[in-house]
Amino acid sequence: MEANHSRLKARLRPMRELKRLRSVQTISAGNALVQNIRRGHYELATHTGPQLRLAAAFTELTQAV
Repeated sequence: MEANHSRLKARLRPMRELKRLRSVQTISAGNALVQNIRRGHYELATHTGPQLRLAAAFTELTQAV
């Protein structure tokens, strides 16, 4: 969590603060999902390079849904 703190803080700054625990949990889970996709921890977009992995993973997810 500490490694992502500055990026997460920069993203949440426009929102000023999170007022509900559920909002914090949702933002935190989403941030963890994106970081894990970028690092290649899931079998999503394994055929692409690290720079395009996130975009390709979301394309695969939209096709699956």
